[in-house]
Amino acid sequence: MRVGASGMERPALLDGAGLVRDLSSIGADLAGGVFAASARDALARAADDRSLPVLGEWTGDGAFEMRDGLRVGAPVPKPEKIVCIGLNYRDHAAETGNPLPKEPVVFMKAPNCMVGPYDEILVPRRSAKTDWEVELAVVIGAKARYLESPELAPSVIAGYALSNDVSEREFQTERGGQWVKGKSCETFNPFGPWVATPDEIADVQSVGLELSVNGTTRQHGTTANMIFGVHHVVWYLSQFMVLEPGDIVNTGTPAGVSLGHDDVPFLAAGDVVELAADGLGRQRCAVGQA
Repeated sequence: MRVGASGMERPALLDGAGLVRDLSSIGADLAGGVFAASARDALARAADDRSLPVLGEWTGDGAFEMRDGLRVGAPVPKPEKIVCIGLNYRDHAAETGNPLPKEPVVFMKAPNCMVGPYDEILVPRRSAKTDWEVELAVVIGAKARYLESPELAPSVIAGYALSNDVSEREFQTERGGQWVKGKSCETFNPFGPWVATPDEIADVQSVGLELSVNGTTRQHGTTANMIFGVHHVVWYLSQFMVLEPGDIVNTGTPAGVSLGHDDVPFLAAGDVVELAADGLGRQRCAVGQA
């Protein structure tokens, strides 16, 4: 986790008792980055260190109660890349009228569109079709370059997180065919609240995902419905680019986006979007206007 004002977050850890503990005092041990392999021993020790200052706690209603009004930020600071996979769920491809892809559909989001799990989502100026996408995200923990097989993907994965791949559909598909324009607007990737290590997710291909808008469930799916599994996706990407520690891979969304349903309105200022995923916590973002 990371806690603090935007741009001034400090690393934190959610321990087994549900307490958020400040990791600032072990900064030297995390010099290579929280998600680098060199930091794993330090983080393992910190998980059992009851002397670390308590900043807040995870409450029974699925939210944080932070001390001194502290903000929960995105748990990954300034990723070098946010790589995304489109049309990666069978039901989502069907609802949007697309055939199942033969290879993963790859696009990018601007890294500075990432915000915290409780930050505001801003509808862009001149937007009419701002949409939502609940996703399981992969956090890369070691350099991945030309992995020989999907079976090697776990060796480069630091953990998993909850992600909202917010999308402006007109910008994405009606303004010259460049998906990045509809994916990279400010605040378009609420992320977190935490990164779960791989051992905390029993089966990454059976993670439940949910999203609601104004209390109405819009998405309810599972990673079991992926066309290309998580390990395949990481292996595949490594054939075309070098993945670095701290990079993010958004792995696709299940059915239930506004794009696929004429009777489901797109996001507007005043809406509230809530997400949840098994083992990855919850998000709650109010929607405003840019």
